[in-house]
Parts: sequence; C-alpha cells; structure tokens
Amino acid sequence: MFQSFDAATSPDTGATRLADLRSLMRAQNLDGFLIPRADAHQGEYVVPRDQRLAWLTGFTGSAGFCAALLNTAGVFIDGRYRLQIRDQVDLSVYKPVNWPEIQLADWLMGQCQSGDVIGFDPWLHTHDEIAQLSKTLAAQNIVLRPCANLVDAIWDDQPNAPDDPIIPHPIKFSGRAHDDKIADISRGLQTANHSAYVLTQTDSIAWLLNIRGTDLGQTPVALAFAIVHANAQVDLFVDLGKTSQNLRKHLGDSVTIKAITDFETALSSLTDTVCIDPKTCPEKVVQILTAQIAHSPDPTTLPKACKNDTELAGAKAAHMRDGLALVHFLAWLDGLDSGADISEIDIVRHLEDCRRDTQELQNISFDTICGSGPNGAIVHYRVTHDSNRKLKQNEVLLVDSGAQYQDGTTDITRTIAIGNPPKEAVQNATLVLKGMIAISRAVFPVGTCGKDIDALARGALWAQGKDYDHGTGHGVGSFLSVHEGPQGISKRATQAFLPGMIVSNEPGYYKENAYGIRIENLIYVREIGHIAGGDQRQMLGFETLTLAPIDRRMMDISQLSKAEINWLDCYHKRVFETLSPRVEGRILEWLKSACKPLAS
Repeated sequence: MFQSFDAATSPDTGATRLADLRSLMRAQNLDGFLIPRADAHQGEYVVPRDQRLAWLTGFTGSAGFCAALLNTAGVFIDGRYRLQIRDQVDLSVYKPVNWPEIQLADWLMGQCQSGDVIGFDPWLHTHDEIAQLSKTLAAQNIVLRPCANLVDAIWDDQPNAPDDPIIPHPIKFSGRAHDDKIADISRGLQTANHSAYVLTQTDSIAWLLNIRGTDLGQTPVALAFAIVHANAQVDLFVDLGKTSQNLRKHLGDSVTIKAITDFETALSSLTDTVCIDPKTCPEKVVQILTAQIAHSPDPTTLPKACKNDTELAGAKAAHMRDGLALVHFLAWLDGLDSGADISEIDIVRHLEDCRRDTQELQNISFDTICGSGPNGAIVHYRVTHDSNRKLKQNEVLLVDSGAQYQDGTTDITRTIAIGNPPKEAVQNATLVLKGMIAISRAVFPVGTCGKDIDALARGALWAQGKDYDHGTGHGVGSFLSVHEGPQGISKRATQAFLPGMIVSNEPGYYKENAYGIRIENLIYVREIGHIAGGDQRQMLGFETLTLAPIDRRMMDISQLSKAEINWLDCYHKRVFETLSPRVEGRILEWLKSACKPLAS
C-alpha cells in the first residue's frame, strides 16, 4: 500500500513539546518562534523530517503554521481544516486562528509587546514573507530574528533525509529536451544582463532537467537546488548518494552535479546580478548572496504549467487508464450487498488495488480522502485506524483520489450514494453539480483568470445562501505535483488562463456532522478562437480530461436545465465510448447503466 492508515500525530504530546520549545526560546532570549509547514524548497509537501508543525502541534494539514509565544500559541489554518484541527490538536494548548481572515502580523501585534523578538528559521520562510512581515511588525517595534531551527533542537528522533535515487524522465513523456529548456532560461538571463538564476523549488528543477524522484513519495521529485547560468550551464545540488551513471549520462555536459552541502558556498561565490523569485526563494538564500539581486518570477513556472502536445497526450492516456480503474472501483462499490461489512480503509485499499491493476501506477498523487457520512464533511479527511468508519446505508460517501503515472497525474472526486441518500444531500449535490458543469461549459476571452470565473461554480449554492471554504480549482502537473501553480480557480487566482494549462474543477458543500459533497474533474484550457457573430475576440474554453461516471442518484434532475442535462449526457456518452471497448461482462453492464442518458 502506498497509503498508511497509522495516525501520524497525537494531540497528547502538544503540551510537553511546546513547554520544551519555550524553554529553548527563553534560553535564546526569544519571545516567540514561527513554525511553518514548509521546508527549504517552499513546496506544498514536505518529507517526514520537515514535518515540524505536525510534530509540535499534531496538526497534519497541507497548509498552516504556528506562532508560539511564551504565553500563548496560535495555529493558523484555512477553512479546509476547521473541523480537522479539533481532532488533531490539544485546543487547551494551541488556539486555532482562522487564516487568511486573520493575518499573522495582525495576530502578533495583538499579542506581543514593543521590543519583543520573534525567532524564525530563514530556510523555511520566503524572502517576500519576511520582508513584508518585518516591515509591518516594525511599526510596533517587534523584531524578527533569524536563528537555527528550535524545533530541530528538541526533536530527538527526527527522521533522516530520504536517499532514494534520482530518475531520468524520458523525452517521450516530457516532450522536450532539458537542454532546450535550459537554453530558453539562459537567453532570458542574457537579455536581462543577469548572470544566473537560483532555483529552489523541487518541481521546477524536476521539470527543467527532466528528472524525477521519490523523496516526497506521492510527488515524484528529488530534494535539490539548482543554479542556471547565463552560459546555459546548470549546477545541480543534490545528495550525491542519489546519483548514478545513468543520471549523469541523461543530464550530459550542460549540468554539473554537486553535493547539496556545497550550495551555500556556491551562492556566496556568485557575482554580477543574480535572479531569484522572492515569492518562493528562502530568506536564507538572500542572506547568503553577495551579488546584486534581481527579482523575477521563476522562469519554469509558466512553461511547466502550459503542457505541450506530448504532455497533453500523456494526460489523456493517463486519464483513460485511471478512468478504467475508477469504473472497476465504482462497479465493485455499487455491487456490494446492503449489509456488507466494509470500512473506509477497505474502500481506500480496493481503489488502490484497482489502480495497481493498470500495471502502470507509480504512486498515488495524494492520500485518498474517503469520508463516509460525517467524515465527508472534513474537507481533507485522511482515514486512520482510529477514525476508520464502516459504511452505513442511506448515507453519502465522498472519495477524492488521484494517481501518478509516468505520462500524467490524475485527481478525481466522486460523491456516491450508499443506499437511498438523504433528500437534502441530493439537493445540495445538485447545486454542486450545477457549479461544476458551469465551469466545464465556460467560454471566456483571452486574459481571463481564475478569480473571474470562480463565481460560476458557486452561483447555484449562493442562490440558496450556501458556499464552500476552499478554492474551486488548482493546477495539476505532468507526473509532478497534483497541486501546481500559478493557474487556479478561486477568489484570489490572478494568473490568466493559457492554452495547455490543466486545472481541477471541484466545487463542494459540507454539512458538519452529516456529510460532504464534492464533484471533481480535471480540465485543460483549449483555444476556441473567434465565435461566429462575435466581435473577433480570441476565446478560450475547457476540455474535460477525467473519465468516470457521476452518480445520478445524487442528482435531482428536475433542478437541472436542458443545457446542463445535455452536458451530462454528452460527458457520459464520451466516458462510455472511450472506456466500454476496454471492459466486459458485469463491468460493462454497470458502465452502460451509469452512462445512460438522463434525457431518455
């Protein structure tokens, strides 16, 4: 199994560990210390040795941070985790803080006194973050002080860094040679009269050099830093034990592999003008650099987001393969007897087995979210042996899962009726479905960004006084991170959509202690061109990648418009025509029933 069901943390250790941290804070004359869920690469996912927030507080969400002061400690979480934190954290020790409604600077100014000193590990915070926070806190004479990581100092059994090998990613999957990508960046440096660009994000380096790894497990990257020089040479800094002759042959003469321990020395030796992305570059890098520093967006971000023809073909193949696995899984689930003794863990295991049967599964792309009944209302619920719940009749099951294949990354959510679901749940699921269809059908002019269309997904819910506390969609990589920027669909998504971008489409609704609803497909941006009778504007739209039936038992068809029904029928027709030649017997009969037209 790729997924573990052990509880990663316990709220019982929070008080003792916070007391140890405060003792060290006092010894170093600190009034506070910041603990983000971050590593030196500033990605979303971190290896076990960098799970400092979880180790200290018990909170395992994929986003959040703690501000520990001598007299209080706040754990900052967004709307996805406001139920989860209650189960994982000792709330008599740590106080949940709703972020981003309450900003860290405002909270600190409300808790601290003039002259207080707040410590932070400069490897774990970006340059922009520290610059902005320092400026705001200075108004109240609160000082930020870089220091060694205090959590590491009290974490006696901190895991070792991973040591799995780095793997070449063949051009038949990437669609473009790494030397060509390097040449593009070096030309940009030359044009700007800059000598080098410092890359610190692991997925940027993986994409640029066509390499992958298993350091982060479900995100196929290796922990690394890189410096791209204007002469089209790259220094790659990794644990040398992860390298091989095959890797060196793949990288060729344009890439020099160096020990990751030499990264700081290499930074200090750079001259002229060096580029960083202040939104992702650790503050420590800025402290080390002696060269002039220029700020520029990570040059890999947009080309990585805009999938080339090979990557799009791979995404389609991966989703067909994944769709077959999902059809086998959904048919199995639908065929269970009403009294079957099946738990959430059983479901997660069977779904992973269905994906393994494809013979091409590299890993899951994130821990499967399998929430039955009230557990479905926990947006990022991860089942453990302690929380594991048996399926019950007349409830709703939410399953959000994904896979990593060499040719693509998948992410799909289906909300499934177990028996006869509550009428209220069906009504709310229909509102969610209407929002998902609205995004799927959207046509918009070039220059449109995610915040411009986010309301389309929420409109039906808003009309009933309802909403959900997460974004509608996130970018997705190509055998890379299942959460990839800069594209997205949310109230804060400002990146314009570009052809080839893959994004999720996943509105939801959650009723605490009752059920959760989310319907998710992956979609990609495609060119539509001019529309007849229009004013010659270049238009864009979406094409759906995900191929799996949507449970009609969770739809009130009377509440769907003709256009919405037509979209569903066309979608299910495509699902059936694509997958039916590859299944037979009972699975084929189930697929035929699941995809039959609503309009008939």
